[in-house]
Amino acid sequence: MRHIALISVLTLVAAGALAAPKPQPAAPQPAAPIQYASDLIARGQKVYRSQCIACHNVDPRKPGSQGPDVFGSSRVLLEARVLTLNYPPGYTPKRMTKNMRALPYLKNDIPALEAFLNTPLP
Repeated sequence: MRHIALISVLTLVAAGALAAPKPQPAAPQPAAPIQYASDLIARGQKVYRSQCIACHNVDPRKPGSQGPDVFGSSRVLLEARVLTLNYPPGYTPKRMTKNMRALPYLKNDIPALEAFLNTPLP
């Protein structure tokens, strides 16, 4: 009888060990922010100040007189909006104004604008 009881206990212990929850994988870490070259950021700031602040705030984190805040804008958004006045698929505009004009001559400056608009300001 003791033999059967011992086997029963060992079976239950083994079953419990086998049914133990598996460790969960660690949550993914957020991607490190992109580090832009300082000359690219400076060029983007120059382009932004010469081409954008008539409607957008000199501080891109704040809304402007006619345009929304633009800090954090992705390259995809900048290319679509600045060059063709469109929005990327699925993007919801911050404002529904129709005042902006296409600026296709800024095509080569989009990477610089992206760098400036995605670098924390002092």
